Amino acid sequence: MKTKLEQAINVTVQDVFSTIVEVELTRPDEQFGDYASNVALQLAGKLQQKPRDIAEKLAVAVKERLSDEIEDVTIAGPGFLNLRLTSKALWQQAGAAPAQSLKGQTIVAEYSDPNPFKVLHVGHLYTSIVGDAIANLLQAGGARVHRVNFGGDVGLHVGKTMWAVLEKLGGEHPEKLKEIDADERAEWLTAAYIAGTKAYDDDEQAKQAIIALNKRVYQLHADKDKTSAFARVYWTCREWSYAYFDEFYDRIGSHFEHYYPESETAPLGLATVKDHIGPVFEESQGAIVFRGDKHDLHTRVFINSEGLPTYEAKDVGLIMKKWQDYHFDRSVVITGNEIIQYMQVVLKAIEQFAPELVKATTHLTHGMVKMTGGAKMSSRKGNILRATEVLDAVQRATKQQHQTDSWDSALGAIKYAFVKQRIGGDIAFDVQESVALEGNSGPYLQYAHARACSILAKSKTQPKRETNLEDAERSLLRKIGEYTEVVDKAVTELMPHHIATYLYEMAQSFNR
Repeated sequence: MKTKLEQAINVTVQDVFSTIVEVELTRPDEQFGDYASNVALQLAGKLQQKPRDIAEKLAVAVKERLSDEIEDVTIAGPGFLNLRLTSKALWQQAGAAPAQSLKGQTIVAEYSDPNPFKVLHVGHLYTSIVGDAIANLLQAGGARVHRVNFGGDVGLHVGKTMWAVLEKLGGEHPEKLKEIDADERAEWLTAAYIAGTKAYDDDEQAKQAIIALNKRVYQLHADKDKTSAFARVYWTCREWSYAYFDEFYDRIGSHFEHYYPESETAPLGLATVKDHIGPVFEESQGAIVFRGDKHDLHTRVFINSEGLPTYEAKDVGLIMKKWQDYHFDRSVVITGNEIIQYMQVVLKAIEQFAPELVKATTHLTHGMVKMTGGAKMSSRKGNILRATEVLDAVQRATKQQHQTDSWDSALGAIKYAFVKQRIGGDIAFDVQESVALEGNSGPYLQYAHARACSILAKSKTQPKRETNLEDAERSLLRKIGEYTEVVDKAVTELMPHHIATYLYEMAQSFNR
């Protein structure tokens, strides 16, 4: 409806004033109308006429052209047009479907990205939930969406964990891993990572051993070693990590088509960087770097002096792998905002030899999740808030406030608490607020939905579209009609909070 009206007003402007202008309708407060336009103000300079005089002429012409859709056109202020829809138009708008602006496109959505051998924290919970919401938006826009995940199963953090694991086992004894209870494996690995990190920082001998173990992990991948004692310890612990991830994703209703471990992207990234030494990358003190300062960015190492790929080279391999696997029209990458500058350098480096891939890449970032009175988390030091702890806390609060063990209620509470906030800045999260039955919360929306379904189920009559609407009925129908516009805006901007805000307003309108 909105697009139809905009196009009709464009034609009207051409007919009346013989000029072309792009009309964009906005939603004013309901008391002023259903749509508003400042087109008269846009035309005033071109036509050298007073905007109110232009608005008066347009009001008559628009109402005549759109008599089936427009019930009334009023003029406000210096020349704003306020349009009130007919009941017929409101009904038509309420039954419309969102536009399929992304139809035919293949889009890869990459998010969550936890590292094996480390614990999942509340940040992973946030990015997983918001990533799902954005992937759903892309699908709502008509795209074919591939959800993928990226994580470091090689690298220094693995070397740290493996060092502590071997210390715990008293050497390379994979058979001893059977003694670790299945429910304790994730925490056991987390404790090993924390211990290994501390040893790396405090003990030079341990540090050198960890560096050597890091190389051994890369080598076992190169050798496709699955049978040596060291390899069996590594692969068992890696399997524990992915099982832990799968259990977490199942719990929050998330799913991924493909996990990209760094061991899969590192060889391609390493080869790609080496292929472009000279024109793109250069040697520096035994390492291979990209001179970001030439592009007003900072310089970063892509292959270290040990000949191993850094995170940067692995990200090069990742984008190349995603392109090989999906030939995407667009790649959406969702991460924390602490790596904005890092990604700028990586994408600028790739732009030098594959500009089309960078042009098709959208990097969305978000802030940190801050619990009430919470401090910054660090899995390196161990003082982190685990994702499962947050889920458990919300489930307990749901049971206390609503006297129900419903996991759907608890999950709805935490998802809505995250999704309702605009992506970009830090996220304030309060467990009790998230489960409240009053206010802008998931349980409030769930209650409003259940109430709406109950009322509709008890209704004995069907609404007649030719019947005059009461003010409250018209207000509700108007709000229903905004749905497609809100979805289209959310899809265009990749901002799911628009839909959350709309749903809250919709629930309020229905309850009234």
